[in-house]
Amino acid sequence: MTDAAHRLLWTIVALLLVVCGSAVLAASFGVLPGIDPGAALLSAGLLSRWRLATPWTTLAAAVAGALLALTGHQLLAWELRRPGSAVRGTLSHPGRRPGRTRLAADVLVHALERDLTGAPGVRRARVVLTGAPPRPDVWIRVDLTADSPTAGVREHVHAAVRRFATTAGCQPAHLDVTARVEPGRP
Repeated sequence: MTDAAHRLLWTIVALLLVVCGSAVLAASFGVLPGIDPGAALLSAGLLSRWRLATPWTTLAAAVAGALLALTGHQLLAWELRRPGSAVRGTLSHPGRRPGRTRLAADVLVHALERDLTGAPGVRRARVVLTGAPPRPDVWIRVDLTADSPTAGVREHVHAAVRRFATTAGCQPAHLDVTARVEPGRP
């Protein structure tokens, strides 16, 4: 689930609990019109049917309560569980001020790939980041069309890596760029 879906789910659960709690509280104080606070909550017919099926109703209530508790426990475990990819693939760089800036490495990779494919003649770009966050190793493979201007692509790659270093706040320790030129049409 996304963060927005989690917020929506918990908002709905909270609103349901508030509405149910308010209704029960209002009924117990006799604020609701037509409801006597001393009256039984269940009708006489429903109460007699409940008592008629006595051993099974208790079992059904216990099973329903256990299922509800297990569902709540599982939902709480999902919410409190830390995602496995939270630490792996994250670029962490201490700033000048107290605190940390954390960026997901795949976000930076996709941004650099998108930047590289913006040059004319670049058909595809593949980027891999390895190494320590302050000075990562950057591996780039660029697939070029047969008629692409290689000097222009070189300048574009250089500028894209410079923008990447500025945005990420770290200078690549090692930069490896491989360009593959597609064969031209005969």
